Amino acid sequence: MSEPATLHVIKPGLQNSVQDLGRPGWRHLGLGSAGAMDPIALQLANALLRQDLALPVLEVCGGPVQLRFEQDSAFALAGADYEVLLDSLPCPVGWPHAARAGQVLRLHGPRAGRFAYLALPGGIAAPALMGSCSTDLASGFGGPQGRALRAGDALQAVVAAADLPGGRRRGLPAFMAPAVLDLRVLPGPEAALFHPEAMAEFWRADWHASSRSNRMGCRLDGPALRRPDRPDELSELPSHAVLPGVVQVPPDGQPIVLMADAQATGGYPRLAVVIEADLPRLAQCAPGQRLRFLPADEAQARAARRRSLGALRCQCQALLGL
Repeated sequence: MSEPATLHVIKPGLQNSVQDLGRPGWRHLGLGSAGAMDPIALQLANALLRQDLALPVLEVCGGPVQLRFEQDSAFALAGADYEVLLDSLPCPVGWPHAARAGQVLRLHGPRAGRFAYLALPGGIAAPALMGSCSTDLASGFGGPQGRALRAGDALQAVVAAADLPGGRRRGLPAFMAPAVLDLRVLPGPEAALFHPEAMAEFWRADWHASSRSNRMGCRLDGPALRRPDRPDELSELPSHAVLPGVVQVPPDGQPIVLMADAQATGGYPRLAVVIEADLPRLAQCAPGQRLRFLPADEAQARAARRRSLGALRCQCQALLGL
């Protein structure tokens, strides 16, 4: 007789799905990487349970979500600041918790940020395809069902662990959104084709994250970046390679920063590329978040990546008790 499901989905929320760190290395075959929008928060959620940082978790990008525990289980949440209740008791993000069979976990919000990550012991059971258990929503495969959660779905923890990890419990500070998020960018392949006035506007504008953003791209609201001298030249580009972080400018002039579910090719001009270290912070931008772009070079991008990985390593070591 098979083990009962760990979680039963009562209310699935909005496009919530099972994700891990993605499946890089397949873009030459037209397949995007998928994976967590905020890979740092995903790894911290697993670290709270003192387990492999890359295990698949449930990515929550909008409530309300209701999940019923079908068996006793430990769990942990990291990332955006949701209001979380286990039955009627507050259950803060950033800490490990234990639930008993029959208890209902409710997530409302978020109050700050966008993406939270729910980790279960041993990860969430899902078949690995091309080295990853991540759900590719565009292609319809990966994860337990190859799609976003629906009411009635079941999620199974790989390990039956009813109690919290031993040792001193440690947590994470609540997510706080900055007043203005600075995004460091490298020049894109078509940056030189833009009119100097458009480039000046790109640097000085007060951009805002749009409510139309999703896992494919963060859309920005602000001034239209147009080419008054040659308005049609940039709309006639052949398809070219794109990847997460690329800043595309469609015909309406409103930039789109490609994110985890970015397609492998696109035809819009690539004005800039957000550095890897800043993409998780961009992923957590709620609609209306103020943004500005700052120029960076390759050396600065590499140094920022090293600092980001070093900070994550220190946080995880503290949570793992190392």
